[in-house]
Amino acid sequence: MVKAISLLSGGLDSILATKLILDQGIEVEAVNFKTVFCNCTPKNGSCMVSKTAAETLGIKLKVFEVSREYFEVIKNPKHGYGKNINPCIDCRIFMFKKAKEYMEASGASFVITGEVLGERPMSQRKNAIGLIERESGLEGLIVRPLSARLFSPSIPEKEGLVDREKFLSIEGRCRKPQINLAKDLSINDYPCPSGGCLLTYEGFANKMRDLIKYKPNFTINDVELLKTARYFRLGPKAMLFVGRDQQQNIHLDALAKENDIRLQINNAAGPVGIGRGEFTKELIDQSASIVARYSDHNGNRVSIGHNKLPDTETNFIEIYPAEEAFLSHLRV
Repeated sequence: MVKAISLLSGGLDSILATKLILDQGIEVEAVNFKTVFCNCTPKNGSCMVSKTAAETLGIKLKVFEVSREYFEVIKNPKHGYGKNINPCIDCRIFMFKKAKEYMEASGASFVITGEVLGERPMSQRKNAIGLIERESGLEGLIVRPLSARLFSPSIPEKEGLVDREKFLSIEGRCRKPQINLAKDLSINDYPCPSGGCLLTYEGFANKMRDLIKYKPNFTINDVELLKTARYFRLGPKAMLFVGRDQQQNIHLDALAKENDIRLQINNAAGPVGIGRGEFTKELIDQSASIVARYSDHNGNRVSIGHNKLPDTETNFIEIYPAEEAFLSHLRV
């Protein structure tokens, strides 16, 4: 029996592409490449939309955590960034190479994608699609059911492993053809179209640029802190993260590591602050003033407790909250 590997993001396009192949009696296994930058991925879990999509389609899903390898792609993309810090072309090449490895290891014959020609401005232009296919080593082995008629036949199409006549020629950013196809195929449960990659968001991209600049050997934990809270650059080797609410405070405490500085308001409502890097007394004082700024201070001096983890002995600072101009200078 012919087997294919589907790159299943869980979005409507990838669901439809997979369904069109399944309806031809072909065995399909889905893969999803999880990174810390995926918006739909909970801590310690797989991409929820891809998991739901695989269950709906009745196929197995293999999830790969590839964040550490992917960091190198972000830091040095051969084909550059998109509008923010999203290396879309290099990202696709990276993911397709991974899919190729799994395709060969699992005995599959080709890879399925939900790519639609012209839908994404950077990675789904015709020349970009061809470049990605060549550099990933999958030339001729990618089947794109939604836009297949707009491309030369792939090897599986030429060899009759799939019926090209049942594929489509969808093009552009209008999603009406996909929505109509979903109705025809009785697919009713799919996510709304939205960016799933944090690297495409300007605010987060600015934080990542700063992290890459000052700490090029950053970790998954560092990125999780960026995702969780307000971020302040105090110096080349010192950064501060401040929670916005109780849930973020809890998450910051869970992410804190040995030698981090923990700061919290003494006997008043306010955030947790986590300082990471090399901290002098001056930087601890600055951090305390920033944490105080987000407390119920009423313009008064605030008592801030701080300690270097995992030490349990807490020191206290009486300090005025930072002025907004000072915060603006340090906030990333």
